[in-house]
Amino acid sequence: MSIRFNADEIFEMAEQIERNGARFYRKAAEGAEDPETRRTLLGLAEMEDDHEKTFASMRAKLSAEERMPTVFDPGGEAAMYLQAMAGGYVFDVGADPSELLTGQETIAEILRKAIGLEKDSIVFYTGMTEIVPERLGRDWVFGIIKEEMGHITTLSNKLASVA
Repeated sequence: MSIRFNADEIFEMAEQIERNGARFYRKAAEGAEDPETRRTLLGLAEMEDDHEKTFASMRAKLSAEERMPTVFDPGGEAAMYLQAMAGGYVFDVGADPSELLTGQETIAEILRKAIGLEKDSIVFYTGMTEIVPERLGRDWVFGIIKEEMGHITTLSNKLASVA
């Protein structure tokens, strides 16, 4: 069975992941009583907004050929991986993680959930690096992965301070 993706669909999924992350952080910030925690969460939301813009810019540079199915993936592994991601088997790109917040969570619970979401996005973007052509900015994707790793560090440090 051949699963066909094009770069446009992949960038669209990445943009959605970033929108989801920004919404999650903004909603989490609403429930944060500590001003420093609120600032941290809002800062992370802004970084997710920037990532979305980066992916939108990369997507806008796609040629008509790159918008056609499929990406070069002779073994089909990268496409199957991304299909699993998109299909919700790893995590649901279309789900809004902010809807998971009830307002009753402790800050530690919010931070743990945020760390999990950041890990999920790193997994997705790592798969993207197999498909995004160098000329479209594969290095940008690697840069975003590093920033997402930095988010985990920030969140982990915050978690250690509240736990």
